[in-house]
Amino acid sequence: MPTNDQKRVKIGNTYVGEGEPAFFIAEIGNNHNGDFYLAKRTIEQAVKAGANAVKFQKRFIDQTFAKELREKPQTKDQIYGTTYGEYRQALELDKEEFVKLKAYANSLGVTFFATPFDKASADFLEEVGQDVYKIASFDVTNLPLLEHVAKKGKPVILSTGMSSVAEVDEAVQTITKYNNQLVILHCVSIYPTADDKFNLATIPFYKNRYPFAIGYSGHEQDYIPTLAAITLGAKVVERHITLDKSMPGPDHATVSIEPDEFAAMVAGARRIEKALGVARSEVLPDEMPTRNKHSKSIVSTVSIPAGTVITASMVMCKSPGYGLKPNMLAQIIGKKAAIDLTEDAVITKDHIVWG
Repeated sequence: MPTNDQKRVKIGNTYVGEGEPAFFIAEIGNNHNGDFYLAKRTIEQAVKAGANAVKFQKRFIDQTFAKELREKPQTKDQIYGTTYGEYRQALELDKEEFVKLKAYANSLGVTFFATPFDKASADFLEEVGQDVYKIASFDVTNLPLLEHVAKKGKPVILSTGMSSVAEVDEAVQTITKYNNQLVILHCVSIYPTADDKFNLATIPFYKNRYPFAIGYSGHEQDYIPTLAAITLGAKVVERHITLDKSMPGPDHATVSIEPDEFAAMVAGARRIEKALGVARSEVLPDEMPTRNKHSKSIVSTVSIPAGTVITASMVMCKSPGYGLKPNMLAQIIGKKAAIDLTEDAVITKDHIVWG
């Protein structure tokens, strides 16, 4: 574990983490349905919606799934295959398509990358030339894959769904033996996630526990919990995106949002970031007109001739607020008036003999 903070990471040409705006990853995943042109259109719409990066998934089916799972009958979306292996294979893109999609995303000004689910996929993505790697929650305990990816020397984004704190600690220790460029995402691997299962309080917990940028990978069907995550300090956000929730496929209907929702989410987050601002201890200049009009000043209740010793019965507190503040009341009792004060006059410091 590194001893120095690594709360900012450079992904491509963009710094991500503390002190930076939230970095939005549009998780296209397999929502391209194995169609290169659908993938390209989804990238275009994600960029228009405000995404900073687009992400895909890569599996070599025989390297990711054992025979038992590959041959399991597929009961849903059988247009992609009658076994789970066939289904998953139909959703894969080849290297030429990945290279073209990366070039297209980069031409639109966003980062392109993918999650490898096995070592061969990580090597495949290295050949594609991606700048950052994502580790899925499924692989938090897959230490050989974590080591393999970390050794590539590029930033690693680690999702932590369905994992214990001890398992996350071990994953972090494994990655940081080779690479301190780490982002940790709070995640709940329930598709979709019910409101009482988000446990967004994990975000500040992670911020206190780990010296790295912390983010959020969401599986809700809207974006309200994502905005809450931003408020709690998430600096990287990953959300599934689809062009149409009614399309067949594993993630369209369950956890994805459409481009207009993605855009509203980003706009909401940018507004929240402005609203969070900074911790302040000064009166804002823009507050002064209201302060001077509506806050309270010390005001005379009777006419007070110059030289008169001021008593408590001679003063009270009223608006406007440009005079001596009520917290000065005890200090002026027993002092003399420097000038003749009319009844109901706002008292300023020049009206009092302070010596």
